[in-house]
Amino acid sequence: MAILIDGKAVAAAIKDELKSFVEEKAKEGKHACLAVIQVGNDPASSVYVGNKKKACAYIGIGSESFELPGETTENELMELIDRLNADDKITGILVQLPLPRHIDPDKVIRRISPAKDVDGFHPMNVGALSIGEDCFVSCTPQGIMELLKRYDIETEGKECVVIGRSNIVGKPMAMLLLRGNGTVTVCHSKTRDLKEICKRADILVAAVGRPKMIDHEYVKPGAVVIDVGIHRMENSKLCGDVDFDDVMPLCSAITPVPGGVGPMTIAMLMKNCCKNL
Repeated sequence: MAILIDGKAVAAAIKDELKSFVEEKAKEGKHACLAVIQVGNDPASSVYVGNKKKACAYIGIGSESFELPGETTENELMELIDRLNADDKITGILVQLPLPRHIDPDKVIRRISPAKDVDGFHPMNVGALSIGEDCFVSCTPQGIMELLKRYDIETEGKECVVIGRSNIVGKPMAMLLLRGNGTVTVCHSKTRDLKEICKRADILVAAVGRPKMIDHEYVKPGAVVIDVGIHRMENSKLCGDVDFDDVMPLCSAITPVPGGVGPMTIAMLMKNCCKNL
């Protein structure tokens, strides 16, 4: 029977640990404050921003919210980021993606000070990650590594396959697994013999963006399967990139959707916010 990796429970434990940490740092006069910028009123983005503010309030981190109209210009957004970069009270800056089409997200990411880049997207932080230096790390891959650690799932010497090469998940995931001494293969839309490569994996991370694509034909018996995807089906139920019911009988451990990787992303954002206290 596969172990169900409970991201919701682990995230709750991490938040409690951070709450105690923040309380201790406050006694030393040290405080964290996250600035969250949202441009436009995308409903999903509004939910995510609300969840981040709730997490800050629970842990005891200050938060400032900047809800800008959709017609905000790129220059206006850059000016706000510059002000927040220069504000010593602000220790972390997050710009909620996606942005309206007229704003270049790459320019925005590069404008945030690497020292306040709690999303871990700035090229300087990505570069530091690639050479093993201390830095802000993208929250979802960092959360996956924390799940593996807390469930005593060893990465050293393991065959690890990551499906997806995005800058937010796939690439940093591969680098973190390498840092954990895994043997890593990154697959993508141009990969040949994808099923055969995946069936070699001791640890399979699915970040492909297609609902229920990964079925039993991709998974070797005893593998650990990490599902990064989240999709809303026609019946309004959520599912991941992995066909959970089909794959679970084969696995040694698996993350569910919802309640697996998702809650860890905000928990790791909070951890990043506390990093420099």
